[in-house]
Amino acid sequence: QVQLVESGGGLVQAGGSLRLSCSATGRTFSRNTMGWFRQAPGKEREFVAGISGGITYFADSVKGRFTISRDNAENTVYLQMTRLKPDDTAVYYCAARDSVWYGRSSSEYKYWGQGTQVTVSA
Repeated sequence: QVQLVESGGGLVQAGGSLRLSCSATGRTFSRNTMGWFRQAPGKEREFVAGISGGITYFADSVKGRFTISRDNAENTVYLQMTRLKPDDTAVYYCAARDSVWYGRSSSEYKYWGQGTQVTVSA
């Protein structure tokens, strides 16, 4: 059974940093595209960042502030978030595609974690 488990969320002041982790079990995702999405209250889930092989890509709203990386030996993907803003407050979800191809749409991702809350205070 495939499981994605996020950790690292919490409460942080604006301008601060957090690192989210997503640990995968049940299969290896070293060749698969992995992504991070977020959903704020009353809003649709939106793409944040993705990693396809060694290529990373980001939503415009987080470009230059967030980085995504992976440790294939640990079957883990990370989202390093810096210069956080109150608008970054959301539940953050880790997701995995059954593909090596680039993906920004949530419908392209097959596996999902339960999410971790990130709250940024002003």
